[in-house]
Amino acid sequence: MKRSIVLLAAGLLATAVAPVASAAQVRGQDDDSGVAADAAAHGLQLAAKTTNGKKPSGPNPYLSLLPDASKADYVGWSRYLDRQGDVKALRRNKTVTPLERRANDGPPLLVEEREPIPPGNDTPETAQPIPRFGTSGGRENHRARILGSLDNEDVTIRNVAPNTEDDGSIPLARDTGITETDGIRTTGTIGDGPHGSGGTDNGDFDFYAVTGEAGKTLTVDMDTPTGPLDTLVVLFDSAGEVVALNDDSQGLDSLLTYQFETDGEYYAMVTGFAALPEDPFDSGSGDGADSEGPYAITITQGRVDVDIYAVRLDVGDVLGLSVTGGASFLGIHDRTGDLVHGSNQDASFIYPANTPLPGGGNAVNDHVADEKGWHYIAVSAGSGGYSVTAEGYRPGLEGNPPTQTIFVDFNGARLNTAIFGGPGVRTLSPLRSFLGRWGLTNAQREPLVRAITAEVRENLRADLVASGVNDDFRIKFRNSFDHKDPFGQPNVSRLIVGGTIEESGIATIGIAQSIDPGNFGTEETALILLDILSDPPGDPEDGDPSLNTYITPASNKVAFIGQAVGNVISHEAGHFFGDWHVDQFNDQPNLMDQGGNFPVLYGVGPDLIGGTADDPDVDFGEDVFNPNEGFTGVEDTLGRIVAVLTQ
Repeated sequence: MKRSIVLLAAGLLATAVAPVASAAQVRGQDDDSGVAADAAAHGLQLAAKTTNGKKPSGPNPYLSLLPDASKADYVGWSRYLDRQGDVKALRRNKTVTPLERRANDGPPLLVEEREPIPPGNDTPETAQPIPRFGTSGGRENHRARILGSLDNEDVTIRNVAPNTEDDGSIPLARDTGITETDGIRTTGTIGDGPHGSGGTDNGDFDFYAVTGEAGKTLTVDMDTPTGPLDTLVVLFDSAGEVVALNDDSQGLDSLLTYQFETDGEYYAMVTGFAALPEDPFDSGSGDGADSEGPYAITITQGRVDVDIYAVRLDVGDVLGLSVTGGASFLGIHDRTGDLVHGSNQDASFIYPANTPLPGGGNAVNDHVADEKGWHYIAVSAGSGGYSVTAEGYRPGLEGNPPTQTIFVDFNGARLNTAIFGGPGVRTLSPLRSFLGRWGLTNAQREPLVRAITAEVRENLRADLVASGVNDDFRIKFRNSFDHKDPFGQPNVSRLIVGGTIEESGIATIGIAQSIDPGNFGTEETALILLDILSDPPGDPEDGDPSLNTYITPASNKVAFIGQAVGNVISHEAGHFFGDWHVDQFNDQPNLMDQGGNFPVLYGVGPDLIGGTADDPDVDFGEDVFNPNEGFTGVEDTLGRIVAVLTQ
C-alpha cells in the first residue's frame, strides 16, 4: 500500500521528514541550528558551489555513494548536467537507435491541449487522456508531442518603495499587503542592515510578510542585474518553521514557488548564499555575512495553471519526458494520483549512451511503471506555450531472452576509471588486501564472500520475488570466487569490490557508470572501494562510514561486514536498473539512501553495534527522493528494478 501523498496543483510534493539523528549529525552542521537543519532537509546546499557552469571537482554525487554528502556541490553538478544534457540531446536527434526504429517508424502523435473546455485538465480526475499512446495493447504510437499552454490567474503587481532596515526577522518583516490575487515589485540590498558586513557582520536578512490563502501559489522572483549577490529565498510559517526554499533557479537568482496548503501568515526571507539565522525571530542571530549586493524582487500570489495528461502504461513500460517552452516542471503520478517523480532539471546526461529516453529540455523526467493502468503527466511552473516530448519503451532486455547477469568481482581489476570521471587506467587491489584492516584472516575470506553474495542475492532476488510485481523475471548472479570472469559477454554488468580512493583517483565509497531507467545499458561497471569502509573506527553518533566503527567484541564480524558490503553493492546495482538516491536522513531505511547516515544503510541496530541480534534488514522500497538532488515525489526503488526485468 503506497503512503498517502498530498497532491499539489503545481505538481510538487510536500512531506514531513523525521530525522533519525540530531540535526548536527545528519546535515553536517557545527551546531543544532533548527533553521540550518530545516533548510538542509529542504535541499539547501551549504557547501561551496561552482558558478561558472564547468564540471565541479569530485565525483558526480548523483552516481556516487559519498562519505559525506554535505560537502557535495549539487548546484554545480546540476548546472553541468543540464549543459551536457543539451549536448547529448543534439547528438541523439541526429541518430535513431535500433530500439526506436523497431518500436515505431512513424511520426509521433500530435496532442493539443483541450483546456479551457470544462472541467479543464488540472487534476488526475479531469486529466486529458491520450488513449492512442502506449507500447502495446493496440495503442498505435509509443511517442507523442504534447502542445499546450500554462495560463495562470491574472495578478495585479504594484510597484512599491524600496525596503528599509531593520527588517531582518519575522517580527520586523515588511508587510507586503499581499492577500489573495495580488503582487508587489520592489528593490532592496543585502548587506545594508545593522548586521551586514558594515555592522555586526552576522548576516543581513530581508523579511517580507504575506497572508497566504490555501490553494493559491506564492511566487518570489529574484533579479540581481548588478553586483555580486547570490540570492537565497527561504519561506517560513508563522511559527518560524522552514516550509520551502530556493537557491539557484535562474543562474544565481532565486525563483521560489509554493502552493499554500492552509491559510495563514508566511514570511519570505531574502539573503545571500548561504547566510542563515539561528532564530528567524532575531535579526542578529545570523551565522555570518556571505554574498551581498542589490536586488529586485517580485512577490505574487494567485492560482497557477497545471496541465495533466493521462497515458496508459503496462508493467515494465519505461516513460521518458522532456519539456521545452513556457514550462519548467514535469511530474509523473501513478494510478492513485500520487507523485512518483517530479523534476525541474535535466539529468539525462547520467543515462547510459544507448538509452532511447529523451532529454535536453527545461525539465526531463523518467518513470518505470510497476502497475498497469492510467498514469498521469503533470506540466507546470511557468506561463505560455510549451511542448512535451513523451516516449514509452519496453525494457531493454525484453525478449532476448531477458537474462541480466550481475558479476561481483572480488579480485581487483585494471580498468579505465574515466568512465566514472576518474583519471584514466588504474589498478585496484582485491578484497583480500583489506581483510586485516577489519581484523579478519585469510581463512575468513571465503565465509565473507559467501556472506556478501548472499546479501546481494537477498536484496536483488528474494525481495524482487516477494514483491509480487513480476512473476517472470530473470537475473543471474556470478562472483569471482566461484566463477570465471564473464564480463565482456552480452548482458553482463560487473561490480568491482576492492581498491582505494588513491588507486582509483575517485573520492567516494561507491560509484556507478550510469543511472539507467529501463536497463538499456546492460554491460556496465560500478566500483565499491574499501579503504574508507575499513578505516579505523570513528564516532557512531556521527554516522561514520567505517565498518570498524560499529564492530565490537559483541559483533559477528563476518555477518556484519557481509551485510554492509552487500548493501553497498546492491545500492550501486540499483543505479544499473534506474534507481536515483533517496533521503538518507528520514525514518525510512532504503538501499538507495545517499551517504552520510551509514548505520542505517549498513543495517546497524539501535545499539549501534553491527552483527548483533537487533540489526535490521535494509531493502529496496518506497522513499522520498534525496532533497539535494532536486527531485520530488516518492520513488519505489524496488518497483523500478523488478518491473524492468520482465519478459
